[in-house]
Amino acid sequence: MLESLVMEPDFEWLIDLMQALSKYPLMQQERVVETKPWDKQKGLNSKIHIAVDATGMPVRILVTEDSTADCTQAEAFIEGINAQGLLADKGYDSDAVLDMANSQTIQAVIPAKRNRKEQRFYDQDLYKIRHRVENAFLHLKRWRGIATRYAKNSSSFLAAAQIRSLALWLNIS
Repeated sequence: MLESLVMEPDFEWLIDLMQALSKYPLMQQERVVETKPWDKQKGLNSKIHIAVDATGMPVRILVTEDSTADCTQAEAFIEGINAQGLLADKGYDSDAVLDMANSQTIQAVIPAKRNRKEQRFYDQDLYKIRHRVENAFLHLKRWRGIATRYAKNSSSFLAAAQIRSLALWLNIS
């Protein structure tokens, strides 16, 4: 959903949506949702993976179990994004991520892990702007429901993170 807003922003629709959400905050319809046991996270912790643009605004968000490796989620972020650079921490350092970035002509700025046999060069000056990703996490976690993870399953937690991202794009709070 966030990708379509970035590619073709329709702010009139977004403002109508946010006004509709704020107009009836206490009215909730009862609905029965069938939950499956595998829909719930297996632990108390979950991990948010976030891709931001050059200004630090969220573009893509994924929620996984806490034990999921970061590098396994990189494919979902890189696919279909027209970017010049990929700035990521050491958790995303794998040959598969680097090969995928090279195949899409994206400059990968990822520091090598300590256990890598060949330590490769990366642009340290360009890596310094990766703090914008951390700032996006801080903005997301300003909402109490995301910081304390009130959601019962991963889909509602992802929805809360996406709604918060919309609020960031609209500069609401």
